Amino acid sequence: MSTPPAPEPREPRPALVFDDPLDQQYSDDTDRGWGEQASGNDSAADLKRFLDEKPPHHI
Repeated sequence: MSTPPAPEPREPRPALVFDDPLDQQYSDDTDRGWGEQASGNDSAADLKRFLDEKPPHHI
């Protein structure tokens, strides 16, 4: 009769987290990466941005 092999140690399972996922802020919740420009009161820069971002059917 042979002896059964020793069981291999298991990896610990990740803990369950029951926090509300909507309470966390994600990168999609910010304006970063959505075309933000340097802040300032430069009306010429605002006009240029408006003309650059205007859809073609509004020309």
